[in-house]
Amino acid sequence: MKPSPDASGSLAAVAVDRDVEAAGPSRKASAKRPSKYRPSRIREKNHECILAAAEQEFALQGFQGTTIQKIAERAGLPKSNVLYYFSNKQRIYHTLFEDIMQRWNNVFSEIKPEDDPAEALAKFIRVKVELSRTHPIASRLFATEIIQGAPFLKDHLRTNMRDWVRDRAQVIQQWIDAGRMTAVDPVQLIFLIWSSTQHYADFQMQILMVENKAEYEQRDFDHAADFLVGVILRGCGLVPPSVPRA
Repeated sequence: MKPSPDASGSLAAVAVDRDVEAAGPSRKASAKRPSKYRPSRIREKNHECILAAAEQEFALQGFQGTTIQKIAERAGLPKSNVLYYFSNKQRIYHTLFEDIMQRWNNVFSEIKPEDDPAEALAKFIRVKVELSRTHPIASRLFATEIIQGAPFLKDHLRTNMRDWVRDRAQVIQQWIDAGRMTAVDPVQLIFLIWSSTQHYADFQMQILMVENKAEYEQRDFDHAADFLVGVILRGCGLVPPSVPRA
């Protein structure tokens, strides 16, 4: 009977088991020994490698021009291995954007009403600016998808993202109701943080030309983060927390 994939469309575990069976007793015995290359870790690394390769291919070729074969080649894996993890190109694309948005919003997903609003908002802003430095392609891919009318992300935006924003906005509103920050529109505040921080990835060429620089360095991103934290937090009636510099 044909094995069924797991929730992520993966048959990697099945593939590993088949490899062990085919290798005979010695491989079976070694497979039982503890190893840093356990199947779960291999699966995790391959998953990350495929998504990183897909990010590059989608950025270069667009969705229509990207193929599973090209993603596999860039990832250094056989096409069949990619298909163990993802049943089709659409699944890779959806998973890639889920990963991008989780990476962006993870730190703000953990905020609670009892947290300090200045610390929480400042951390969110700084993390988002840093991700514009370390993952600029991801931000540009997302911007392109949205500009095109979000053809592949509409369901996600209407469900998961809408729920996330409403939930986070409720925490901000609780800070406001408790008199811990100025009354602002919580949803618009989240939009402002998203757009202002992602600007440093999406429009980096514009920034470089205007500022007459060959490239944007770590200190430039640090300065941008300091500026945004100061402006946004003061607009919310908050005192920006100090950040020690090495």
